[in-house]
Amino acid sequence: MSIEPDTKDWTWVLERPCPECGFDASAVDVADLPALLTRNAEGYLPALAAEGATTRPDPQTWSPTEYAAHVRDVHRLFAERLRLMLDGDDPLFANWDQDESALAERYDLQDPAVVGPELTAAAADVAAVYAGVRGEQWQRPGRRSNGSVFTVETFGLYHLHDVVHHRWDIDGQAAG
Repeated sequence: MSIEPDTKDWTWVLERPCPECGFDASAVDVADLPALLTRNAEGYLPALAAEGATTRPDPQTWSPTEYAAHVRDVHRLFAERLRLMLDGDDPLFANWDQDESALAERYDLQDPAVVGPELTAAAADVAAVYAGVRGEQWQRPGRRSNGSVFTVETFGLYHLHDVVHHRWDIDGQAAG
């Protein structure tokens, strides 16, 4: 059985806490985004070093390595989109199908010893871009292909939730 695609619109996490992972965007100071993203990425490393890092806990749930590969690619995508927001005027982001990427990039066959350093490097790259945001730049807009409108600030909070939630996905697997 394959993984069911996630088709939810998660932008609601900007308005209220996530009941699953507990993320609360209203409690985050965007000035802390670089450190929070970097620390979060480092938190994936123990799961990637553990026995069974490439094993799915059930056929419908990604393995820790698959989650980490996805998060690596999320950081890369968000870095690209963040740069577009900072350099352009209200860019429209191309659609990204995360489930298609997981299949095309064969997340299920990736080596956790490679994914870990790639993940921390991607997080460091996007953290550096957020660290350079100043003043009114936090209010620069950008739009997803589905019509969701972000500012750099809300984009950063949405980004942080994504990676925090996937850590929760992995930690929940380990705890379960």
